Amino acid sequence: MVAWVSAIALLWTATAASASEGMWMPAQSAEVGVAMRADGLQIDPAQLSRLGAAPLNAIVSLGGCSASFVSPQGLVATNHHCVFPSMQYNSKESQDYLTNGFLAKSLGEELPAVPGSRIYVIEDMRDVTADMLKGVSDKLNGFARYERLDTNRKALIAACEEQPNRRCDVGSYYGGASYYLQQKLEIQDVRLVYAPGLGTGNFGGETDNWMWPRHTGDFGFYRAYVAPDGSSRPYAHDNVPYRPKSWLPIAREGVQEGDFVMVAGFPGATQRFLTADEVRFNFAEYEPLSQRLLSDYAAQIKQATAGNREAQIRYASTLRGVENYKKKLAGDLAGADAIGLDARKATEEEAFRAWVAEYPVRQTRFDAAIRELDAMVGEISRASLARLRQGLLNRAQLLSSARTLYRWTKEHEKPDEDRESGFQDRDRKEISDQLTQIERRYLPDIDRKLFEAALDEYRRLDEKDRDTAFESALGQTGLDRLYAGTKLADTATRLGWLDKPAAAFEASEDPFIKLAVALYPGDIAAEQAAKDRAGRSQAARAIYMHGQRAYRQAIGRPIYPDANGSLRITWGKVAGRTRDGQIWTPFTTAEGLLAKETGKGEFDAPDAAIAAIRAKDYGPYVAPALGTLPVNFLSTADITNGNSGSATLNGRGEFVGLAFDGTLDGVISDWAYAADRNRSIHVDSRFMLWTMDKIDGAGRLLKEMGVLPASRSSAG
Repeated sequence: MVAWVSAIALLWTATAASASEGMWMPAQSAEVGVAMRADGLQIDPAQLSRLGAAPLNAIVSLGGCSASFVSPQGLVATNHHCVFPSMQYNSKESQDYLTNGFLAKSLGEELPAVPGSRIYVIEDMRDVTADMLKGVSDKLNGFARYERLDTNRKALIAACEEQPNRRCDVGSYYGGASYYLQQKLEIQDVRLVYAPGLGTGNFGGETDNWMWPRHTGDFGFYRAYVAPDGSSRPYAHDNVPYRPKSWLPIAREGVQEGDFVMVAGFPGATQRFLTADEVRFNFAEYEPLSQRLLSDYAAQIKQATAGNREAQIRYASTLRGVENYKKKLAGDLAGADAIGLDARKATEEEAFRAWVAEYPVRQTRFDAAIRELDAMVGEISRASLARLRQGLLNRAQLLSSARTLYRWTKEHEKPDEDRESGFQDRDRKEISDQLTQIERRYLPDIDRKLFEAALDEYRRLDEKDRDTAFESALGQTGLDRLYAGTKLADTATRLGWLDKPAAAFEASEDPFIKLAVALYPGDIAAEQAAKDRAGRSQAARAIYMHGQRAYRQAIGRPIYPDANGSLRITWGKVAGRTRDGQIWTPFTTAEGLLAKETGKGEFDAPDAAIAAIRAKDYGPYVAPALGTLPVNFLSTADITNGNSGSATLNGRGEFVGLAFDGTLDGVISDWAYAADRNRSIHVDSRFMLWTMDKIDGAGRLLKEMGVLPASRSSAG
């Protein structure tokens, strides 16, 4: 028996390593350390389980993107598209950082990032499964089970956040079979330091997005600031740069084909362990509707802002996010067909269920959970489709704000520990920042056009899924009075509602607030129904995933949990791809960028970059194996959304680039890993450094990062 288990373990490790599959928790580094070593990791794998030591304590989260410290003065490297919202927020028609880029010449010129920006430094990640499941039993119905778990979650978070300047969260793993608490230092003063112009940072635009070959300098820099005593506080003139415990050294030599690379970051979500029926519904109904709604939304924004540069700047961040995700969904849908996902998932599911049926003890443990999940698919599916269209109402930014404000004040009629997650005292600053962002992302005439289009879609809902109280209130008001009669467009007025009682909302004549009050009962009823479904689903899925883990261990398959926004490690090799009639080399080069350059639109690189490439002025940034300047490279590392901005490290733990994208035909790996398709795209550190040195004159930062000696000046 011992020999059989050992053989299975070796098979599993080899499978994981050979496929580069898996977004592994730091605590799992011991399980995959041998495979990582075999592929080229040179540091002790045990280091990757130590969150308080390099390199992992240099890895940070931006709350949606990943990033890393690259200097002792709190300089943070991430993707251009991750700092893009701050570029948009600080831009106006007469000062267009989106087009021209931004570079602070000194600490004093660094700009406050978009309100709500945070840098989270992870400090601890511990198993809290026993605490989360206290009081949870099969006697509880779905709603009561959800509430019990939520109460336990809030108690754990509150205890963790008794420490000053900390932000904590509890994540669900393996469908709720396990729970881990992440403790993070929250840095509230984030400043924009440098980002190249659009012709570098988004070269190729939507045409090249999710595509290969790619020639995009998708990088930018923030800096973390704290109070003089080292404590975290919001922006203040006398705040000073944060001093991280460690930062990533910039590799003196870049990577070449076949080299080991490791990506550390915070991937958002994968769905590799859903049932076959759940996957079938997603690709038959949910994603086609989502993709169509996003495609329409992008077209509506473009049409509404056409010819108005100020409007285009204000809606640039929204549009970029919409276009990015709708293209990814198109890749999902095409990929599902290409790999025969339905049949593949059905085969996997049949094998698992046959394994369960082999022994009565397995049937006793897992059969009921499998049947419960099967029974819930239709119920959950129908609710999710309705929620898609119901959620479109929040495209009216002031309606979304009014709903948040009224919910805030209703929750504050309760003790803090009884308030809904997201509306506790700990959440006030985050909500305030979100409400503040609107001042530079809103124009009433544009918002109205987008809301009218959203209403058209909302009205396609079945009658039972529409809110009659809302529709009645909207009918009495009319769109003209809705926008002409509101005062919520004023930021001070909007924020002032955070401190008003519910009675003030209910007596208000502001049309958006009246709509929010009308929507509230339906919102609460829908939320309670969703909680009941979530509680029942967790009860079944946790047991189902216990079965999947046991089954996959038995057949030698990886058992990492689905991505959920927590810190993960993945690795692979620098590698191109060959398929019938198609060869992808692992690197793109400056000459390839020059070949794409048209001088207009998405392919308008900076004049200085074009001149330097033509002169082959690459300095020390040439890749010896290529004989030229690399721009982007491919690897087999397993990443997804949320990994944007993740540091790419070599076998010694040195910084060699940033992960920023995948390929369109490979995004299906979020649902079923496909080794032959999965490729991640990274911006090469040598292109980053060349752009900073030769093009944008960022010598101050290069010296700070230890790339240039203090005595050398940068060109530009």
